[in-house]
Amino acid sequence: MDTRQEGIAVEERDNTMSAVEPDKPESESVLSEEELNETIVQLCRSKAEEFRLIGYEQVTGEDVWECVSDKYHKKGVPPLYEIVNDILSLKVTQFMNFITLNMYRGEFRK
Repeated sequence: MDTRQEGIAVEERDNTMSAVEPDKPESESVLSEEELNETIVQLCRSKAEEFRLIGYEQVTGEDVWECVSDKYHKKGVPPLYEIVNDILSLKVTQFMNFITLNMYRGEFRK
């Protein structure tokens, strides 16, 4: 699959995603694991900021990641595009259900 958007192409090979700039050789434009992790951290922080804007003042990016990654323990880590979708589509109700259940279980750190 090759999708072009704003000069960046996203290619999928062997169930892995890599961002490729059209004018650069592939070896120069593949994101490292550290860059991918930083991108995920930024997405989680962004979602936490969104929650804070609507009144959930105590939410952090780490809390968002705990909620999103909870289901990955059972079925394994999905491809990057699924992780991004899970973060960006997280609703406050899903997050609050996760927090409430973990508080009852005594597993939430706050």
